[in-house]
Amino acid sequence: MSLNKKSVDDFNAKGRRVLVRCDFNVPLKDGVITDETRIVAALPTITKLINDGAKVILCSHLGKVKEGPNEKESLAPVAKRLSEKLGKEVVFVADYNVTGEAATAAVNAMNEGDVVLLQNTRFRGKEETKPQDAGEAFAKELADLADDYVCDAFGSAHRAHASVAVVTKYITEKGGVNAVGYLMQKEIDFLGNAVENPVRPFVAILGGAKVADKLNVINNLLEKCDTLIIGGGMAFTFLKAKGYEIGNSLVDDEKLDYCKEMMDKADKLGKQLLLPIDTTIAAGFPDPIDAEIEVSVVDADKIPADKEGLDIGPKTAELYANAVKNAKTVVWNGPMGVFENPILAKGTIAVAKALAETDATTIIGGGDSAAACNQLGFADKMSHISTGGGASLEFLEGKELPGVYAADDK
Repeated sequence: MSLNKKSVDDFNAKGRRVLVRCDFNVPLKDGVITDETRIVAALPTITKLINDGAKVILCSHLGKVKEGPNEKESLAPVAKRLSEKLGKEVVFVADYNVTGEAATAAVNAMNEGDVVLLQNTRFRGKEETKPQDAGEAFAKELADLADDYVCDAFGSAHRAHASVAVVTKYITEKGGVNAVGYLMQKEIDFLGNAVENPVRPFVAILGGAKVADKLNVINNLLEKCDTLIIGGGMAFTFLKAKGYEIGNSLVDDEKLDYCKEMMDKADKLGKQLLLPIDTTIAAGFPDPIDAEIEVSVVDADKIPADKEGLDIGPKTAELYANAVKNAKTVVWNGPMGVFENPILAKGTIAVAKALAETDATTIIGGGDSAAACNQLGFADKMSHISTGGGASLEFLEGKELPGVYAADDK
């Protein structure tokens, strides 16, 4: 995949109507935004376009919209917060049709530097469908509102949705530019280049619950990295594949052969594949997740039949921390244990701490690892924390992301 894309710095937006696909999929409670990280992340691109004298038209999805258009999933609170952040009015088009007459009228009334926010793109019901199922019509209507298009929604870049990828076709047809915003550019620079062109030694750390979620990632990263570290629930399938007793630990029996293949592949390629050497165990999963729980630590091949592993042990934490020390590039996706529980967060904290103390470029691949870094207070010590869980995983798999692919090459 070509990663050399046109950005907002590569075209003159003055007087142009620029449609910007943002990721305003923010958590809401009773109409109040509880975490505005994604809004803040979009500001540099929006501000740049305002300063350039563009007419800035913003669009985004919010939530899954299973019950059809509804006020609970309206972008109205986002418009209000954006107005406060930008220090100027963001005109909100509340129309559930998203691109109807109200949107056209609002865009026609714009002056240079004005900002309009369209309603939740998923209210159309055609946003997620395959192009031939009328997503095309919606994409064309979005393009009709604008002259150029900027994608700054990395969290949606792995989906070929109307407002993410299909719209670019119609912008191209009218002679417009399809570029990426600053947020997308940062993701491409860090994540894309870390995998395609890493400074070595390159260490990849994979955790999380299931091997199945990371099949292609493991395979792809083994070819690219020098050391692959496995933690979290997925480690137990590897340990069982080695013939270890894993008790009641999480396991995917259908993937045992795959794990054996990957261990063989690492040997053949001369790569280091690190697995837990000790494990923090308990009688069962904590319920609720942050409940007090009695734990003990055993060697990874000595888990009792009636116990389950819920975090890496201290010896493993030290092994993994040492593996990171001399790295030049580290990519981390997935926690080492049940990090939501203070007693079972030690492994994840140890890895986060090791990353915080290394001189390497440290890239956190969205999802739970990003949540863990934020929650445990290590976020500001990382080089880059990805804004997309699924998108960053697909990047690590070496897949072509529709939202990146659709932008014009430089």
